[in-house]
Amino acid sequence: MSNNSANHSHSSEKPKRPRRTFSEDFEWYAVNLVVNEGYTKADAARAVNVGCKTFRDWHAKFAPEPEPCGEGATADQLKEENKRLRKQHRQVRLT
Repeated sequence: MSNNSANHSHSSEKPKRPRRTFSEDFEWYAVNLVVNEGYTKADAARAVNVGCKTFRDWHAKFAPEPEPCGEGATADQLKEENKRLRKQHRQVRLT
């Protein structure tokens, strides 16, 4: 009895797809779905058929900074702003 398992060890692996590239206009259009159309990041990524990580990179590149909370901000808005600012601070410290 011969052992053919060594010959077929990679047969279940999917071939790699070529890396897709997108124009900046397309990336901006995708980010606009979140910024102006009310999509979540996950929904926008699905709508344009890209991964969430790719979409997050595009969002960081093109989305405007959120406006600071004003005097009439809700507790939830303040929590979100605090979370965003802490993350931004952490990133600045790491660079």
